Parts: sequence; C-alpha cells; structure tokens
Amino acid sequence: MMNNNNFQNIFDAYQLVSGAKIKGKKGDEMFELGAYDANKRGYTVYPIDNGVRYDDFAVVVAEKELKNNFMIEVIKQSIAA
Repeated sequence: MMNNNNFQNIFDAYQLVSGAKIKGKKGDEMFELGAYDANKRGYTVYPIDNGVRYDDFAVVVAEKELKNNFMIEVIKQSIAA
C-alpha cells in the first residue's frame, strides 16, 4: 500500500497524464491513468495490483469524477535551469 502522503487532490486536467497512478479517496485500490478518449469524453483507467497493470480490464472515467473521487500520485519534478 502506498502512503496517502504520496497522493494529492486533482485540481486541474493538466495533472491527468497517461501513466499517472491514482487511487480512490475512500479506498486503497490503485489505478493507472490511460489516454483521454474524446469520443467517450473521459480517461481510460486501468487497475493495478502489486505494481502490475491489468490491460484486459479498463473503465472510462470523466474528468469531473476523477477530480471529485480520486487522488493522484505526487511526482517530484526537476526543473531545468
């Protein structure tokens, strides 16, 4: 299980990048964010178990749903000078 300190609320769609790890605010289930699907108006989300992403099952989740019910992993970014 990952510590809640590694996750933050989702405030902006710019945080929603493919490959980002997300988890539900109320549960410990982990997911990996896939690509945005314009036709379905949402992001493809894949379940993760013990670090393994399962591609055989995915759901499409709207941006509003992600912002309200999920948190995203905080990634330390290096800024080029």
